[in-house]
This record gives sequence, structure tokens and C-alpha cells, in this order.
Amino acid sequence: MSLARNLTAEALGTAFLLAVVVGSGIMGERLAGGNVAIALLANTLATGAGLVVLILTFGPISGAHFNPAVTLADAWQGGLPWRRVPPYLAAQVLGAFAGVAAAHLMFQEPLFFASQHVRTGPAQWWSEFVATFGLLAVIWGCARQRASAVPYAVGLYITAAYWFTASTSFANPAVTLARAASDTFAGIRPADAPGFIAAQLLGALAATALFRWLIPTLPTRADDVMLPHSDND
Repeated sequence: MSLARNLTAEALGTAFLLAVVVGSGIMGERLAGGNVAIALLANTLATGAGLVVLILTFGPISGAHFNPAVTLADAWQGGLPWRRVPPYLAAQVLGAFAGVAAAHLMFQEPLFFASQHVRTGPAQWWSEFVATFGLLAVIWGCARQRASAVPYAVGLYITAAYWFTASTSFANPAVTLARAASDTFAGIRPADAPGFIAAQLLGALAATALFRWLIPTLPTRADDVMLPHSDND
């Protein structure tokens, strides 16, 4: 598969992911009549379902990372050549902002506007560490012998993590950056984004290191993250 196809899949998949996250957050908040729990439930179900569909759709093309933390972990384990990491990251970030813009346009919001949603402090950072650690644990644990289950496992994990983490489980640096440009239900204040991203990267690093020990043969199957795909030039 050519690099251009890989990057297009990563950008488009990440864009749709952010459109789902932000769009369902706006819709949920508007329909919930002030009930935050109902708005969060709508946001959660849409995100979990969207992830399953997007990973199934784009996984065979690019691996369906949609997440810089996953891309870095995949490269560390030998599944993605390091020369492909910078373009993958760029495609994910650009796609994330495009998805936010698409959601805003659908709901007649400004194209981009800085979020005022405060998400900071040790509990939030720890939540993001736990959320991202769990995400990478799910990916590595399933990829070894049940690669076909990864889309469903990831979607279900994120659905659960929305509710058991105080941060509602961003677990994705590209998602975090893009949601800082959305002053909606799903947003995060730009000043709070660096703390989230640092915690996410540390969580991904810790999970990958642990599973490198738990499953010593993991590098031989690292190309299965998220799904088996070709990354030949």
C-alpha cells in the first residue's frame, strides 16, 4: 500500500472520529435538556460505535491508528518504519482539526473557537494516563492472537473509559489538540491540553513496555496494530 493511501486513510479516519466525538457531543447536549449524564451517554455511544466502524473501514489500509500514541507505540515495536511516523502524525493532527471543523459546520458553530472547558489537575492527568494505558493494553493484548477482535475491543474499551475515568478518556494527543479548538461539550481548554498529552504519552509508553515483557514475541506481530495492513512503499 502506498504512503499516500496510508496517509489519506489516517487523515480521513481521524477526521470522521473527531466529527463523531464533537458532533455527538453537540447533539447530545442540545437534546439532553441540561441533563449532563444523558449528553455524556449519547456522546459515549456514538464514539464507541464510530470507532468500531472506522477501524474496520480503514484498518486494512493504514492500520487505523488515528492516534499519535498508537503510531509511536507501533513504530517502537517494529510495526511501522520510523520514517513513516512524522507523516502519520501530521495526517492525524490535520485530520482531527478537519473533523472538528466538519462537526462545527454541521451544527452552525464557528469553524474553530477555543474551548473554555477546564480539564486540569492531578486527577485528570492520572485519568488520562490510565485511559491511554488501558487503550494500548487492549490493542497489544488483542493484536497478538485475536487481531480481528481489535475494532470491537477498542470501541468497547473507549465506551467504558468514558465513564470510569474523570477525564472521559481522551487517550489521544491528536484528539486532545483538536478538541481544544471546540468550545462545545467535548472541548478542552487549550492551556490544559499539554498536561493531557504528556499523561497520554506516558500511559502509552508504560503499556507498551509492559506488554513487550508480557508478550516477548510481540514485535513479530506489531504490524497487526490496529489490523493487518501493508506499509510497503
